Amino acid sequence: MFDVDKAREFYVGFLGFQVTWEHRFGDNFPLYMEIARGGCIIHLSEHHGDCTPVSALRIPVSDTAALHAELKGSDYRFLKPGYDSSEKEICLTDPFGNRLIFFQPEAPASL
Repeated sequence: MFDVDKAREFYVGFLGFQVTWEHRFGDNFPLYMEIARGGCIIHLSEHHGDCTPVSALRIPVSDTAALHAELKGSDYRFLKPGYDSSEKEICLTDPFGNRLIFFQPEAPASL
């Protein structure tokens, strides 16, 4: 993440994640933090070279239609996600260029 306030606004304010913990080695050092929502845990870092911008995460959710309704209701000014019910996926881009793909897994086939 390149801007902690923007990351909090997007991940906590818009997506509904909670900050689980934060770590800095000292004053004026980069932030490393863990966020969680349900069973999804994501680590966000300001440390140079920790990750590649423009990465992609696929995140399973139980009901993409319900998640879309929740996100639409939050009225986040920088992103108004669409939803294709045939795909059961919600594709978002965070403020740093990373793609988040929330998808509803198909039920496992019975043998």
